[in-house]
Amino acid sequence: MAIRALFPTLVYHRALGLPPGGRLGRDLADECASLAASDEAGRRWSQKHYLGGYTSYGSHDRLHMVSSLFGGLRRRIDPHVKAFAKRLGYDLDGRSLDMTDCWVNVMPAGVVHSLHLHPGSVISGTYYVAVPRGAGPLKFEDPRLSRMMAAPPRRADASPALAGHVAVSARAGDLVLFESWLRHEVPPARFEGERVSISFNYACTARSRRR
Repeated sequence: MAIRALFPTLVYHRALGLPPGGRLGRDLADECASLAASDEAGRRWSQKHYLGGYTSYGSHDRLHMVSSLFGGLRRRIDPHVKAFAKRLGYDLDGRSLDMTDCWVNVMPAGVVHSLHLHPGSVISGTYYVAVPRGAGPLKFEDPRLSRMMAAPPRRADASPALAGHVAVSARAGDLVLFESWLRHEVPPARFEGERVSISFNYACTARSRRR
């Protein structure tokens, strides 16, 4: 009897090729720290929605459009999104995937980013600026989990591809991409320093036709 894997959930994970100690890596780290220190509106929003940490999601969420530094990061990410979209089998004839949102997250120890997804987008992801040892991973949830009402627990030696939750640990300089409908979270963890990341969304738009 043949067994096939149907409806796979794909996650793209690789080093972006920006050494944390390189110029662009240092500049991004400095810019993230500067935003966290100076963005009063973002800090007020974070006090209500990102307790204990900082995110520019509620104040500066299109950084790639207003900062040449973040615009440069977008240009580095674009080819990876294109490659991921090809692997997903998307038909982009007459369409393009464009970054629509880009924001900074700073998470000290104990900060939680609860389960969520990114409505209205196609591909979402995170670039990791700083990841202290022991910092929380990016944790994905099996989208079928709510439908497994009577399923027994998985064996301890079951394949990770069959798990209800999968944690992806990243290093500074790594890029992780996933389809925007996939729920994910960052659980609390004990570590020293700050986990700093840049998150973003890509949406599908029709290419303009030349007359």
